[in-house]
Amino acid sequence: MDDLSVDYGNWVPKKMLILLLVLTLLFGSLSFVPVHIIVRVVLGILSAVFLLFLLYFYYSYHVFGANGGEFQKKILNVVLDKLPWDSQGKALDIGTGSGALTIGVAKKYPEAKVTGIDYWGKGWSYSQKMCEKNAAIEGVGEQTNFQRASAANLPFDDGEFDAAVSNFVFHEVRDAKDKREVVQEALRVVKKGGAFSFQDLFLSEKIYGETEDLLKTIRDWGIEEVHFTSTAYLVDIPRLLRVPGMLGEIGIIYGKK
Repeated sequence: MDDLSVDYGNWVPKKMLILLLVLTLLFGSLSFVPVHIIVRVVLGILSAVFLLFLLYFYYSYHVFGANGGEFQKKILNVVLDKLPWDSQGKALDIGTGSGALTIGVAKKYPEAKVTGIDYWGKGWSYSQKMCEKNAAIEGVGEQTNFQRASAANLPFDDGEFDAAVSNFVFHEVRDAKDKREVVQEALRVVKKGGAFSFQDLFLSEKIYGETEDLLKTIRDWGIEEVHFTSTAYLVDIPRLLRVPGMLGEIGIIYGKK
């Protein structure tokens, strides 16, 4: 197997880095145009702000990758570690992106059939073709299936899957204002007694409310067993990434339906 051919991308899109670089250079250049001094100062400040964002996200891009500690891989792996599943039947990966988690499930559970769904929006460099290529290279092409779908409206019957996973996706689902509904939709397609492991910004009260209230709500849906763990207890996340909106509010909800 040629591991170098596998491309799982990066959670920080290159498009974002390029846009921030362009804005930094644009406003920096405009600040030297002979206009009113106040305008030049404002343009200079904007350039500095975009430069700070560029440096921060470039640092994030680096540490997520193989040369910076592979924190993207480490964070994704804890989703698998927390999945209480016996590997029998079918599994669903919601928001598969580049296929990394779908493939991870397939490799860990070689007897399982694994489906990965994603909307593959224009803001990301991921695609269904990319997922299928990665799966083939990893030797699980026959074991996996990828299709386009929204996490807010999964095209599957109630209880169709024996297990479901998702990594850092639910808060990005734009066609659902209440992200708790996305969690509920994910659990809908898990059969009674099936396993689940979802990682997202569950510590963000702005998105999900208080954690204990979220867990109570999930139990009220009839879920037999549900647990929560902050990802920071499982992975030594770099301090600069522990900020709201990045990994400072990330955690895992897992259990059995």
